[in-house]
Order: sequence, then structure tokens, then C-alpha cells
Amino acid sequence: MVSIAINDYWPLVLSIVISTPAGIGIGYILRKMSAEKTIGSAEQKANAIISEANKDADTKKKETLLEAKEEVHKLRTEVEKENRDRRNELQRLERRLLQKEEILDRKSDNLEKKDDHLNKSLKELSSKEKTIENLYQKQIEELERISGLTTEEAKQILLSDLEKEVKHDSVVMIRDIVGKAKEEANKTATEIIAYAVQKCAADYVAESTVSVVSLPNDEMKGRIIGREGRNIRALETLTGVDLIIDDTPEAVILSSFDPIRREVARVALEKLIIDGRIHPARIEEMVEKARKEINNHIKEEGERATFDLGIHNLHPELVKLLGRLKYRTSYGQNVLQHSIEVSYLAGLMAAELGADVKIAKRAGLLHDIGKAVDHEVEGTHVEIGMNLLKRYRESKEVVHAMSTHHGDYDPQTIEAVLVTAADAISAARPGARRETLETYINRLEKLEEIANAYDGIEKAFAIQAGREIRIMVKPEDITDDNMVLLAREISKKIENSLEYPGQIKVNIIRETRAIDYAK
Repeated sequence: MVSIAINDYWPLVLSIVISTPAGIGIGYILRKMSAEKTIGSAEQKANAIISEANKDADTKKKETLLEAKEEVHKLRTEVEKENRDRRNELQRLERRLLQKEEILDRKSDNLEKKDDHLNKSLKELSSKEKTIENLYQKQIEELERISGLTTEEAKQILLSDLEKEVKHDSVVMIRDIVGKAKEEANKTATEIIAYAVQKCAADYVAESTVSVVSLPNDEMKGRIIGREGRNIRALETLTGVDLIIDDTPEAVILSSFDPIRREVARVALEKLIIDGRIHPARIEEMVEKARKEINNHIKEEGERATFDLGIHNLHPELVKLLGRLKYRTSYGQNVLQHSIEVSYLAGLMAAELGADVKIAKRAGLLHDIGKAVDHEVEGTHVEIGMNLLKRYRESKEVVHAMSTHHGDYDPQTIEAVLVTAADAISAARPGARRETLETYINRLEKLEEIANAYDGIEKAFAIQAGREIRIMVKPEDITDDNMVLLAREISKKIENSLEYPGQIKVNIIRETRAIDYAK
């Protein structure tokens, strides 16, 4: 049955095999004809586009050529115009140069004429100068003959007169300037100092070098002395203070130049009197308790001073040293109280002058800090104080301000000047300090000696407790003008030679008397 099927479809297969190549050929021919037709149409369109593009290019080319020609023409016109302007400018400049050349020629001619004229004038002046010189010499010779003086002698006389006149004028000027300056300075300084002083009142005036301990009865004196004096010797040995037991009723005197030792002895003795048991062992115990009590009191006094003044951040050691000043005196004046007073005064004056109040008060409080240990360390209290402040890291401004209060260093800041002034005010107020009779007399004698060392001094008297030196001058030797200069020289000499609180007035008196008798 399979073979029958194949035989039935064979004609069909054969026809398909024969028709397939024919179809392919016909399809190829048809596609080729369609492509050729399409290519021809595209070529026509391309030719048309090229033709149109050529036309547009020709048109644009012509337009560009026309624009280029117009631009060239425009540029040529501008260049020609610019050239014409430059030619005109050059012609104008050329005309100006010609005019200037003509003017210069005329000026040159005039200068030559003037030069000739000047040469003639110089010759004439030279001739006249010689004539005048001859006349001048003749006049000089005639004047020398008439006056009997040479030229040099006359010159010396004129210079001498001129020197006297200038000296007189300078003295008058100095007197006026110094007078006005002193008037203004004294007025301002007086106001500032008065304002500062009226706000600072001292608690007390002077200290003593002895302390008096009251006794309940005279029998206590014997107990203090002890058997064969062993109690009093123990107390004096432990404290380093002399006990004076005399006929003064119900009192024992403690004498020592060290106020701390004297205070320790006073406190210990008072405790012993209250306790009633007085023997060497008890004395040693009470002296030790008194020392601890005084050390605490010293610290409290330093803290109180800093608190009252509003000064903070002081090193604890400096606070203790300030407390030690409570038991230190200078010319009978308590040094701690003096330092507090200087701090107040310096701060008040600094506030008035617009200076740094904190630096002024701090330096014023610490200015005598060296006196707390000056009996233990070598050197002046100023140098010791500077070393202490540097060691405990005080500022340079404070160290400098305290270092100048005795003139050891020149003040560089206004605070330093104010501390020096405050120190002088505190020390110079009435009753603040007391001097020994010998020191007082020596200062008076030194004042009179300085004054009498100058020529033309007739007499000199130190008066007003050494605060004024009154000088009588010889009127024939010292003129009124020289008095001003003499007073200034003596003042400077006193400042450089003496140490004194406050100020010393130099008062010079010149008196001329005329005496006659009617008979």
C-alpha cells in the first residue's frame, strides 16, 4: 500500500520539482526590474538635489562675495579716514614745533643778552665790594681807635652782656614754668592725696619694744623667778626674751626686739599665771602651745589683711609672711598696718588716675614683705622682697612696682610711682614713726652741712623738725635770679644725700638793708 501511495503522488512531486527553479528565476527577474526602477528614481532625485544645491551654493557664493566687497570697502574708507586724521595731527604738531622753535630762539637771544648784562653787573659789584670792604676796615680801625678796644674785646663784652641777658630770661622763664607746673601739680596732687587719706584711717600710731604682763599679786613674781631663778631662766632660754621683774607693782616687763618672741613669751606667761603650776617642764609645754597659737594667729592676720583689701590668689607662704609683719615694727610703726595703709592709699590714687587698681593694691600690700625675714636672710628688704615675690610667681608688674619704693630702681609704670607715694604718705603722717634722738640730730646737722657747702651762704637753719631748711644768703654774692638756681641745686643735693619721710622745704632768703643816721 505504500508503494501505491507513492505512485499516486509522483506526478505532483515531479511538477513541483520542475516549477520551483522556474519560480525562483521569475522572482529574481521581477526583483531586479523593481530594483532598477527604484535606483533610477533615486538617481533622478539625487540629481535634482545636487542641481538645487549647486544653485543655492552659487547664490550664497554671490551673496558672500558682495558682503566681502562691502566690508573691504568699509575698511578701506575707515583706514583712509584714520590716515587723513593722522596726517592732520602731524601737520598740527609740526606747526606747534615750529612755533616753539621760534620761541626758543627768541629766548636764547634774550638769555645771551641777560648773561652779558649780568657779567657786567658782577664786575661792577665786585668793584663796589672791594670799595665797601676798604671802607669797613677803615671804620673798624676808627672805632677801635675811638673806643680803645679791639674787635675781639668788643665781641667778648657783647657776648658777656648777651649771656647775662639770656641767663636772666632763662631764669625768669624757669621760674614761671616751674611756678605754674608746681601750682597745677600741687593742686592736683593735694586733691588726690587728700581724697585718698580721708578714706584711709590708721588704727593706731606706734608700737613698742616691750610688753607688760599684769600679775594678780606680787607673790606671783617669786613663783615666776622660782627656786634659785630656775623658772625665769627656763622661760628666758625657751623664748629668747628678757624678763624684767622690778619694783613695779603687780607687773612683769618683757623686753625683746623680736616682737614674735615677745608675744610668745607674753602668751606663755599669761597661761602659766592662769594655770598656777610654774616649773621648767610646764614652762616648756606652755611655750610650745603659745608658739602654735601665735603661728595660727599669724596666718589669720595675713588672711584677714588680704580679705579686707580684696586681694586674692596670694601664695600661702606669702600670706604667712604678711601675718609675721603684724609683729614687725619700723621706727615704731607696725609694718602690717603700714602695708595695709599703703595698699589702700595706692589703690585709691590709682582709681583717681585711671591706673590698674589691682596691681597698685597688691604691690602696696607686698612692698615691705622682705622685712618679715630680713633678720634671717642677708640683703636689703627690697631685694629680699623681690626674690620672695619671684619665687612665689608674682607678676612682673607687681615685682617692679614694689621694688621702686625706696628709689633702688627707677619706676617705669604709674603703679610703681603710686606705691612709692603711698609709702611716703603712710610713713610721713604725724606720729606714724618715731626716730631716735641721734638719728634726728644727725639729719638736722646734715641738712645744715649741705646748705653751708655752697658759696654765698651766710647762715642755714634746719627747722620744723627737719622738714624745712631756711638759708640766709649774702645779697652781694647771690642775685635774685641765682636764688632760684641755688634752691634747685640744694633740693637735688638733699634728695641724693639723705633719706627722710615726706618732703623738705628749701627756703632761701635774700635781704638788702640800707642804714643811715640823721645827726
